Amino acid sequence: MISIQQLLKDSRLPDSPTERLDLELLLAAALNKPTSYLHTWPEKLVDQQQLTLFNKYLQKRLQGEPIAYILGEQGFWSLDLQVGKQTLIPRPDTELLVETCLNHMPKDKVLHILDLGTGTGAIALAIASELPLAQVVGVDFIEEAIQLAEKNRARLKLTNVEFMQSNWFSHLTAQQFNIIVSNPPYIASDDPHLIEGDVRFEPKTALISGKDGLDDIREIIQQAPDYLLENGWLFFEHGYQQAESVQRLLAERGFINISTFYDLGGNERVTGGQWL
Repeated sequence: MISIQQLLKDSRLPDSPTERLDLELLLAAALNKPTSYLHTWPEKLVDQQQLTLFNKYLQKRLQGEPIAYILGEQGFWSLDLQVGKQTLIPRPDTELLVETCLNHMPKDKVLHILDLGTGTGAIALAIASELPLAQVVGVDFIEEAIQLAEKNRARLKLTNVEFMQSNWFSHLTAQQFNIIVSNPPYIASDDPHLIEGDVRFEPKTALISGKDGLDDIREIIQQAPDYLLENGWLFFEHGYQQAESVQRLLAERGFINISTFYDLGGNERVTGGQWL
């Protein structure tokens, strides 16, 4: 048998920019312990079953598979979410979309909020956890995504959010919302990043949106006013070079008070506008 300290020292993930963190996450999962355990008990021995599982995880990561898919979970906002290969992995940049929504909505009123393309349910669940009076709806056209989002909702015991299968607005008859939020596909079909990093393993239907990456955003902007209450808001996450285009599309449709917000890396990441 080998100690935790020695195993971490001997293991390698040369292509990962977060090698040490990845190794600790994989080993902690194999041991069924928090990562803090590795630092508290570095001399503890790893048994053969645990070592076999760690090596299995390690091989997957060496092939480039994202940590979130290997372990089946990912933190987002203040939530621990189950993830699956039928959905995007929730990312820290997307928390800006949640923050922007919360900053535009009072916490002491009953609100109706729609999350388009909900995936794991991350955005809808984060908003629902912060706005207990709100009624949140999350939609996705992939049935397996809705099942996963509902599983996350049940684990978190949130009762003010529901999920349903819908291709954007297709099944939302006669419903209107104070705010519509979406992290839609926004990558151009020929973008070279599609063959790099974690996105190689993520569903292309959740990433690609036409030649310029804006097809889905265009569609949502055209339809959204029919589903917004007076003075309602529409917010998107988008690519770091797409803010100007999204602003123009919103203005052409008649939205006002259009603004763009910056992520932690200083990139233009969220744009939205108000419908009167």
